[in-house]
Amino acid sequence: MDQGPKSYWAEFLGTFALCFVGQGAVVAQHILGHNDLLTIAVAYGVVLAAMISALGSVSGGHFNPAVTFGFVVTGRQSLTSAITYWISQVLGAVVASFVLRAAMPGEAGDAVHYGVPVIAAGIGISQAFILEFVLTFLLVTSVWGTIVDERAPRIGGFGIGLTFMVGILVAGPITGGAMNPARAFGAALVSGNWNAHWLYWLAPMLGGAAARVYKSVVLARDRR
Repeated sequence: MDQGPKSYWAEFLGTFALCFVGQGAVVAQHILGHNDLLTIAVAYGVVLAAMISALGSVSGGHFNPAVTFGFVVTGRQSLTSAITYWISQVLGAVVASFVLRAAMPGEAGDAVHYGVPVIAAGIGISQAFILEFVLTFLLVTSVWGTIVDERAPRIGGFGIGLTFMVGILVAGPITGGAMNPARAFGAALVSGNWNAHWLYWLAPMLGGAAARVYKSVVLARDRR
């Protein structure tokens, strides 16, 4: 799916939109004096679905280093191509976070750290790790089951967006429901909040690697 510069632009733009809209919803909720998790989850889910539907034909619509890693470990994408995708995704997240900081009232953004995912008080690292791993695994499964699999229903990115939305509904109050290292990195960079940041890379990337399960179990059995 790597078509050169236009694919890298699509990965940048899709990740930018995901972070700008999703993190923007977090800040906007604080401005309104609300903490409506459903609103935030819907914002993230809908913008992801829309961007995958709009740009999926250009780059595959990854917008997430964990998704790209899943394609690498299954042999669907070369490491060289993946590195360029990762750079585009991280840049999209970083630019979105800084543009958001410029566009939103500073005190509101600072109060919620511009949407950086954080582990809730009383939650252990192992618990947070399991949540981020499992939810990213389910997210990547939705990518393979609705886009990669040739038998997949042609529903654009909406199956993926819905999976991302429910992931935030489950883990939002516990880990922030990142499921995306780039999203965590951009918010952490602009806010300066790096608490347990390593977890938001390692757990999702391992969840992305679990794409091998879909390839080895679902696709392999179908081809026998």
